[in-house]
Amino acid sequence: MSILQLGHKAPSFTLLNTDKKEIQLSDYHGKNVILLFFPFAFTGVCTKEMCIMRDDIANYQKLNAEILGISVDSPFTLAKFKEENNLSFPLLSDFNKVVSKAYDCLQEDWAFGLKGVSKRSVFIIDKEGILKYSEILDVAGNLPNFEAANDALAKLNL
Repeated sequence: MSILQLGHKAPSFTLLNTDKKEIQLSDYHGKNVILLFFPFAFTGVCTKEMCIMRDDIANYQKLNAEILGISVDSPFTLAKFKEENNLSFPLLSDFNKVVSKAYDCLQEDWAFGLKGVSKRSVFIIDKEGILKYSEILDVAGNLPNFEAANDALAKLNL
């Protein structure tokens, strides 16, 4: 288990996207990155969160930021979720839960006896790969503090 610290290098990763292509965090070097871990595709709060990001994509583009959504769902499930919600940013499958563990946001026991789900979390990584902001929610029904995350992102462009 890693201990994430602001100001340190963000854990690197390689995950499959909805086209079953490998995506690495290092692919986004030179851009600010917003990592959004979410529990499950097609659930109410997760859908709302991803659609909020979709609807505010122009703001993130102005801030030179790339959005990456990550869940433990399969690439096939995420592809359907992305299509049905018209999401224009990559969704990545952490099916093996390696990245959720590396970012300290894996919830071992979830509802209904399900185990190993990503906690709803936001991480902002700067252009050099340094972790600048983190928010890990313990209650899956809560949305992240988008205002605080946006403020942290705006500061990277000063």
